[in-house]
Amino acid sequence: MSKSKAPERCADEAPVVILVNPQLGENIGTAARAMANFGLSKLRLVDPRDGWPNERARKAASGADWIIDGADVFERLEDAIADLHHVYATTARPRGMTKAVITPEEAGRDMRARVQRGQRLGILFGRERWGLTNDEVALADVIITAPVNPRFASLNIAQAVLLVAYEWYRHEGAEALGMETDEAPAQTPGLKMPGSRPATKAELIGLFEHLEEALDEADYFKSPDMRPVIVRNLRNMLHRAELSEQEVRTLRGIIRTLSGLRKKRAGAASS
Repeated sequence: MSKSKAPERCADEAPVVILVNPQLGENIGTAARAMANFGLSKLRLVDPRDGWPNERARKAASGADWIIDGADVFERLEDAIADLHHVYATTARPRGMTKAVITPEEAGRDMRARVQRGQRLGILFGRERWGLTNDEVALADVIITAPVNPRFASLNIAQAVLLVAYEWYRHEGAEALGMETDEAPAQTPGLKMPGSRPATKAELIGLFEHLEEALDEADYFKSPDMRPVIVRNLRNMLHRAELSEQEVRTLRGIIRTLSGLRKKRAGAASS
């Protein structure tokens, strides 16, 4: 098989790897190599520091050229996740926000279950020096944290990608090799309503921005310093609900109605 051609086992439904503001082409390349080892082929880059394409990334990929050539570049994280239904954020440090934290092993089971239900998934990996910001983590549904030595918890991008990609591919790879596993079928809570589907991140972000605009107009955020914290908390609350696209439309209709009533009352009071 040519090194520049993707292996046939790279499924279209596999999770997307999203590198946020990566700084070195070599790290992008080694992350692509780790993806290729475990059946991931879709790479998205958000604001790569040294631009794209990057020849150092290609060299470091050691033949995983199909991943480098197929990488998509975005200026904003919101655009990179817009078409996805469920997003995982990888981080090694506590975030002080209410969000589920799972291990790479648990993430692997959850990913396979969600893919079977037709969901599109993404995994966020942060910058080499300080990872993801709190606002970026708030855009994800769940946090993945690996149980590593607390005295030295730092992983480079390729190591982090390798850990998560291995757990995604582990069950499928064992079956391909004819190995038996004692892993029970993944069972995760989620939307099971016929004729409906999970909301995409674009739909959720639209709801977030609509709600936050309405709250701004109602002067809900009394303290500018507290606004970012409250916004993150609201977004995390709505993420945990795992809303369907119909539920998002319903909530946005409620917000429009309430905003309209408030404006009518304000107009009546001033006349």
